[in-house]
Amino acid sequence: MRKIFIIGIGAGNPDHMTAQAVAALARADVVFLPDKGDDKDGLQKLRRDICARFIGDKPYRFAEMRLPERDIRATPDYKANIEAWRAGVTARYEQFLRAELADNQCGAFLAWGDPAIYDGTILILDAIRAKGDLAFDYEVIPGISSVQALAAAHRVPLNRIGESILITTGRKLAAGWPAEADNVVVMLDGQQAFKALPPDLGLEIFWGAYIGTGDEILIAGPLADVAEKISAAREAARQTHGWIMDSYLLRRMSVKTP
Repeated sequence: MRKIFIIGIGAGNPDHMTAQAVAALARADVVFLPDKGDDKDGLQKLRRDICARFIGDKPYRFAEMRLPERDIRATPDYKANIEAWRAGVTARYEQFLRAELADNQCGAFLAWGDPAIYDGTILILDAIRAKGDLAFDYEVIPGISSVQALAAAHRVPLNRIGESILITTGRKLAAGWPAEADNVVVMLDGQQAFKALPPDLGLEIFWGAYIGTGDEILIAGPLADVAEKISAAREAARQTHGWIMDSYLLRRMSVKTP
């Protein structure tokens, strides 16, 4: 039977690879490289570099998969738009698994950060298995997420004594500060929703981009003081690299860190 590993490869630093991830990667006969067509060549290069570093002399090959691009104009319903796009991606995954992975071979998908946090590979493979037309087993290997790496880079805990942590998206934050939230980690915020939050919330922000890499950028401070600085740094970095991956932690300043 085909075996597939979904491997969390960390937030961008090859040193984030866990021993479990390295062991799983070393078993791969085929490494699948999904391409969303969003000019993130640097991310694909890092995937290749990780394989070169950790697989060693064992024979393996890459299978590059060009995926359908999501048309945000297709429907105004966000969830329906995502589901329609993911159906196309699922069909493409199934096509490549059939063509590229022989029975009794092992394949690997390299997920940024941790496969359980805003990564659709698990759901896609579940959908393929549910059809019952292609037999395979898969295993999920956890990784160091950008959430963990962000907190470590800023040398702060994600929560303070007795407080909760909420992980959400920029799209959700755009609707306003979550009720009863203490510490809010925000990912996938291309519209910089933090800039619209009212100053009277008294928030501080710990922001980071390209966490763990040589291009890492870190900015922290009262949100009202550094929001424009973050916005400018973000745009400059995106222009330089052609893409940006960033995340941030928001929390009220009224409670002091012990």
